[in-house]
Amino acid sequence: MDLSKLIIKNNMEGNSQKDQFAIDVLTGLCAKSKNLPAKYFYDDTGSEVFQKITKHEDYYLTTTEFKILNSIKNQLPEVIGEKEIDIIELGAGDGHKSQLIIDGFLNANCKVNFYPIDISEKAMVMLSQNMVSHPNLTVKGVVAEYFDGLRLVRNQSKNKQLVLFLGSNIGNFDRIQNQGFLRRLWMSLNASDSVLLGFDLKKDVSILTAAYNDSSGHTREFNLNILRRINAELGGNFNIDKFKHFGVYNPVLGAMESYVLSTQEQDVYVSELQRAFHFDAYEPIHLEYSFKFTHGDIEFLCQQTGFELIKQYSDKKEYFVDSLWKVVK
Repeated sequence: MDLSKLIIKNNMEGNSQKDQFAIDVLTGLCAKSKNLPAKYFYDDTGSEVFQKITKHEDYYLTTTEFKILNSIKNQLPEVIGEKEIDIIELGAGDGHKSQLIIDGFLNANCKVNFYPIDISEKAMVMLSQNMVSHPNLTVKGVVAEYFDGLRLVRNQSKNKQLVLFLGSNIGNFDRIQNQGFLRRLWMSLNASDSVLLGFDLKKDVSILTAAYNDSSGHTREFNLNILRRINAELGGNFNIDKFKHFGVYNPVLGAMESYVLSTQEQDVYVSELQRAFHFDAYEPIHLEYSFKFTHGDIEFLCQQTGFELIKQYSDKKEYFVDSLWKVVK
């Protein structure tokens, strides 16, 4: 992919993006139960570390989904039935999984216009290095939040669309938020457009726990990087050695939860906010949920948000599902 063809668009440019970061940090660290939004994981450093996580043997999600997509890549063009298609990926990452799906359409002599959307410009550069050129493939990357990018793409798009939301990204929303997100996605698409969504299924807790506490410590670095961002961008004085990563499965919620814990009583000052924040010993900052699903959960979400379920694609172990939905209007 030629980087000169990148569409660089982010509605929160420069100082306004920094201001929003500052507001979210202030709001989260002032809360009774401290928290920070998971979207701030994905600066350039965070995106690089996440790619290491996805390649680790403990993190089954990426390799399992890759196998699913490789097995169905030639089926999707037959199911969707278009001669030209716009494939839009929300949170494109490094593009390895996207390439599989694109290859399936190219194998079927379908013209593909690929619009990867990611908040990280570094991720877009990594994707550009992985994409294989083809005369029937056009790639235009979008650096933006999901729906900002989707609006931009839709202003250019004239074809049927297939939106990819892969990995376990839908699991980062709680049971109410995911319905809101999917309904907003439905509203952004036309009748008969399609979406392919990745869902991590409920499974043995030991497998889940290992995936979010990998033996090489990549998840630890990924989570602590958000404190490093505060230090670098907002003038914080977090001592990273005085915080630790903690990932645990909550069976009531049906979700993995990620935290960083203060290992001692301490105060942290953030100069951009002109205030200090007090931490008790082992007080947590909540960073992320990763909700897990049953097939019934997926069917319910589909029905509630305006889609028709076309097909569920799973692996032999029933660890993961890629679910194909069609927009009904």
